[in-house]
Amino acid sequence: MRIELATEPGSPERPNEDWASAAVPAGGQGGCLILLDGVTPPSGSDGCVHSVPWFTTRLGGSLVELSASRRDLTLAEILALSIRHTADTHRSQCDLSHPRTPQATVVLARWDDLRVEHLVLSDSVLLLEAADGTVTPLLDDRLDRLPPGSLASEEIADARARNKEGGFFTAAADPSVASRAVTGETPRDEVRALAALTDGASRWTEKSREGDWTATLEVLRKSGPQGLIDRVRELERADTERVHLRRGKAHDDATAVLVEL
Repeated sequence: MRIELATEPGSPERPNEDWASAAVPAGGQGGCLILLDGVTPPSGSDGCVHSVPWFTTRLGGSLVELSASRRDLTLAEILALSIRHTADTHRSQCDLSHPRTPQATVVLARWDDLRVEHLVLSDSVLLLEAADGTVTPLLDDRLDRLPPGSLASEEIADARARNKEGGFFTAAADPSVASRAVTGETPRDEVRALAALTDGASRWTEKSREGDWTATLEVLRKSGPQGLIDRVRELERADTERVHLRRGKAHDDATAVLVEL
């Protein structure tokens, strides 16, 4: 098994709000990966005294512990428990009902000898490569399906659309959001590799259109996750007319994880 991970902040002046981990539990009974992309709030109060990195670190820590140790729980149950546990650590200090309370997109994958389970919530990406080389993107595309004019920008969605019916969902303080995630499983012998990308790393495909998802996985395999991020940064610097980025951030936090089973 090969596992590689790279992450890079969008700006050296700001903390990286992405969080990622992979675990291979003792006994050789598979493993798991976790990828979070913290949602940068607009300027102004979000009702919380804690930062987005504080939130993603605690949510991610809970997710990796439960994913690795509680195989009796589904990934949706693990996400719900982790959201509740994280909320309990700061609900006495913070207004968790605020629509901009710290939150994150989520990708979870877990595998053993029989199956590969997946969960995707919001706009991070999970790729599955089959034994024949076919690459399938597992996506939660509700953000992309919002009607024109419902986004405040390419990166920050209006609070009226977030965690609401007819909008899109992120992991914040409500455990029930776990039921909104895209979930499923694939027989283990049908999966050769997995890759998880925050939207800062998936720009190579989704914004710059340099290659499809199969090409993305090829770059990850040949150049590693940092190689993909380096290519994204080169394209961002070259896009001086903002043909691809439009109103998006010039540089976003970027994280990529590759697992070859």
